[in-house]
Amino acid sequence: MGEALPPPAEAIGLLGDHVGEPFTTRLLSDRRGSRAWKIEGLRGAVALKANNPEAVTSRDKAREMAQEDGHLVRLVDAGALNPGYRVDAGAWAGGRWLAVRWIDGVPVWRAFAPARGPEGDRPSVRPWLLGVARSWSERLARMHTAGWTHADVQPTNTLIASDGTAAIIDYALACGPDDELRLPYRGALTHTTAPEIADAILSTAADVHIRAEPPADIWALGASLFWCWTGHRPVFYEDEVPREDKLRAIAATAVPPLDSVRPWAFPEFEEAIRACLAPAPGDRPSAAELVALLTTS
Repeated sequence: MGEALPPPAEAIGLLGDHVGEPFTTRLLSDRRGSRAWKIEGLRGAVALKANNPEAVTSRDKAREMAQEDGHLVRLVDAGALNPGYRVDAGAWAGGRWLAVRWIDGVPVWRAFAPARGPEGDRPSVRPWLLGVARSWSERLARMHTAGWTHADVQPTNTLIASDGTAAIIDYALACGPDDELRLPYRGALTHTTAPEIADAILSTAADVHIRAEPPADIWALGASLFWCWTGHRPVFYEDEVPREDKLRAIAATAVPPLDSVRPWAFPEFEEAIRACLAPAPGDRPSAAELVALLTTS
């Protein structure tokens, strides 16, 4: 092992039996108060997350880690998540850790790279894009049917397998039934924040919990597809401006016309994206309706 930032020993002691020995550990990320590793052995692999005890946000990240574990347990009980996804969780000397099943795949931005230029318009790409969007919608439909909203739908929280199937990860911010005892939800990645969430953030105090509803996930799905296919965010603002200014732009729902930024014309895909990005939540399709739309396209 011997790496500069080794995973918590308390977790490794339990996960070694799960993945099989000998096993390897590899640090994947160290940012925003948390760290992630891949733990791989003879019987499989897991993704391990733990808060960084040296970060200013360490306490909140430890609480968020515990919150995600609670969400996973409840999502499995509700039939919204496969039981094998959550592996184990617990406390360690620096806070909390959580291990989930390793999912092979690449983030959406990387997966969509071949489709982002004019040369991307190939016979194999069109059904592949529709399949990604359809399987992504299917995962959300399963959550929504159980009364849950993912609340952090974005390109880095969805992995695309080699066959074009989407898998959703990172359930820390999810909103579900009986959600009183939790960290207040104040939005997630700004670029895929729905207009109604942006408006609620701007009009409420920082400690007020905003319950995200399924239409917000649909907007975020459309925003992610728009962004990763066109290379442009769905709402324009400068990177350097304060988050509040970005949220005001999103709340105004000034989405540029797709035909002005798309790399090539794809009417069926564009129809689905436009439907997701309807300004009013009630005008957006449900995840199940979106699956049907993408199935018949």
